[in-house]
Amino acid sequence: MKSSAPLILQVAVPAPLPRHFDYLPPEHADPATIAPGIRVRVPFGKRDAVGVLLATSAHSDIPAAKLRRASALLDETPLIPADLLALARWAAEYYHHPIGEVVSALLPPTMRAGKSGVAGPTGAWRLTAAGSAIDTQLLKRAPKQAALLRLLAQHAGDLDAAALDAALAHWPAPMRALLRRGWAEKVRYAPPPTPAALPVAAGLSLNAAQTAAVQKIQAALGSFQTFLLDGVTGSGKTEVYLGAMAESVRRGGQALLLVPEIGLTPQLLQRVRRRFPAAVVFHSALPAGERLAAWHAARSGRTPVVIGTRSAVFLPLKHPGLIIVDEEHDASFKQQDGFRYSARDLAVVRAARHHLPVVLGSATPSLESLHNCAQLRYAHLSLPERAGAAQHPALHLLDIRNRPMENGLSDLLLDAMRRHLQAEGQVLLFLNRRGFAPTVMCHVCGATLQCGRCDARLTLHANRRLQCHHCGAQRPLPERCEECGAGALRQYGYGTERLERALVRLFPDIGIARVDRDSIRRKGKLEALLEGMQHGEYPILVGTQMLAKGHDFPRVTLVGIVDADQGLFGVDFRASERMAQLIMQVAGRAGRAERRGEVLIQTHHPDHPLLTHLVREGYASFAQALLTERRAAGLPPYAAMALLRAEAVTRAAPMAFLDAARRKLAPACGRQVQLLGPAPAPMERRAGRYRAHLLLIAAQRALLQQALATALPALYELKLVRRVRWSVDVDPAETL
Repeated sequence: MKSSAPLILQVAVPAPLPRHFDYLPPEHADPATIAPGIRVRVPFGKRDAVGVLLATSAHSDIPAAKLRRASALLDETPLIPADLLALARWAAEYYHHPIGEVVSALLPPTMRAGKSGVAGPTGAWRLTAAGSAIDTQLLKRAPKQAALLRLLAQHAGDLDAAALDAALAHWPAPMRALLRRGWAEKVRYAPPPTPAALPVAAGLSLNAAQTAAVQKIQAALGSFQTFLLDGVTGSGKTEVYLGAMAESVRRGGQALLLVPEIGLTPQLLQRVRRRFPAAVVFHSALPAGERLAAWHAARSGRTPVVIGTRSAVFLPLKHPGLIIVDEEHDASFKQQDGFRYSARDLAVVRAARHHLPVVLGSATPSLESLHNCAQLRYAHLSLPERAGAAQHPALHLLDIRNRPMENGLSDLLLDAMRRHLQAEGQVLLFLNRRGFAPTVMCHVCGATLQCGRCDARLTLHANRRLQCHHCGAQRPLPERCEECGAGALRQYGYGTERLERALVRLFPDIGIARVDRDSIRRKGKLEALLEGMQHGEYPILVGTQMLAKGHDFPRVTLVGIVDADQGLFGVDFRASERMAQLIMQVAGRAGRAERRGEVLIQTHHPDHPLLTHLVREGYASFAQALLTERRAAGLPPYAAMALLRAEAVTRAAPMAFLDAARRKLAPACGRQVQLLGPAPAPMERRAGRYRAHLLLIAAQRALLQQALATALPALYELKLVRRVRWSVDVDPAETL
């Protein structure tokens, strides 16, 4: 009697190899538990690895006698549903990334390590009977405790740490006080009820444009449609999101809201949590237990709404109903290392596979999304006016050539600041350069202090330490020039720290807050600064692009953009698009209440066509002009692009590898895919490694994909592959 063929496990192992690996099942494995989506512990080289079962087969290219046996099946039922496994396969093929690393991105870190997939208890807090009886008006000397009592009283269920973080800054200390006084108690985490039983708070009244947008999105629920919600800053896009989400939840569906950075959008989190108290947050900075609990809440359908960063696009949803991508233009949605995917684009692909609508929202839409609207692939929803009585801010270019300057601030801008402050307005100053001074130079020999690991200057910080903003290297400021040994070191240029110090001297009696990566390192610091800004404690706010991430400052009447010129001469072809988006996003912080805002843009190039077009005609016209330029130049979105990157500790190795790669790619590319390079990267040395690029451009995406699929497998066989780190970046967000 002929024996049956052995069952072969096709396992995705997280390794930089573009294929799955075949194994035999473990001894005495229960066939009922062998299903795609379970985790499998397997011997891999000289170590054990945790992979995910993609499929089973009766055939392998490797003889059965040479197949190794899996060590263990780690799950009794699949953790990853079939639809997500299919999305992972598609993403691995489209981005030409190893399937094992792609599938690994679908799991929380604890599960990738092979630990239990069961969510453990996490902390949550609730009011006691004694706490419910407290009159918060009597706690005037303990306002934080009073605020926390009111917050707990507003929610009938328990509040976990993520919910408290989103709702109230610096809550742990007052919480400890409430626990000591017996007014609150800590309990085990209780999963939220099913969506059908979840309360949904009422929203604000909508204007005509908002109502029309919500109705069109709601009408598409249950079918695939991509909407571009193109709304000026302050037009109420969030209320449109919430209205669409409420209807999805009412129908029993789950809504996924993707945001660029969780930590920079506390106001958005608060508004979502007020409407959907059982919403969960998912991002990489969460503690492992909370991240696992959020993953399970999404997978089980216990939460109606998930708010997350780009990795949340891979969350398993039991009842997917709606996907929203806020600030869809933001480059944070593109992963810049490892598996280089675009969460925005994958959100559209996932929505198509699930037959549900996806909303891409922005005040400054990407050129790709505007092009898709023009091609009728996306439906264009417009919110042209600000919500309520708010008016569009007035934008003006300040010609600072030959003007008196005070640490980067012109006399014209300082006069405007005094005028707005006297009228009890608040002032926001934007400078996208943190630190004290970007350049330290010897006054004798002219040498500048450089990073020893990057082709970049060191930035001086106010603590008299030098820091590289590319690799993070730090060292103290030397007393004398290290080149000539005699020269005194001088500081040139200005960053947010230097600007803050100048403002303290110029406005000694006015509260000033600085918001950048250095000032908000401590947890809760950003929330505290924003809360102080809301209550008028800081009439002047100075910061970097972190201030452009959707914050609402109703008291701000003047926005000053200190240096618009640094975005005019970037080497990346997207530099002008990013500059315009940043200017308009920051400008949108002005005049969001009854008083009209003013935006002053300092520049040494007041006649520059990009700036004048943006200020006079607005972003929509500016974007159309850029699209015309892109079409003429044959650049995205009118072409498809991929970037082959290589890096090594020597300068020669990346170029040699890419030369060999070009020879492999050329036959597959033919005349239809253009090869540019290889060439050194614009910043050739970074973090001690030399980098080079090879660019591929095709008029049609299919031609580019076909060339990559044909030629890339051969690159793994090149002799030089062991001397470099290399990767392919499809649809690169930047070419630096």
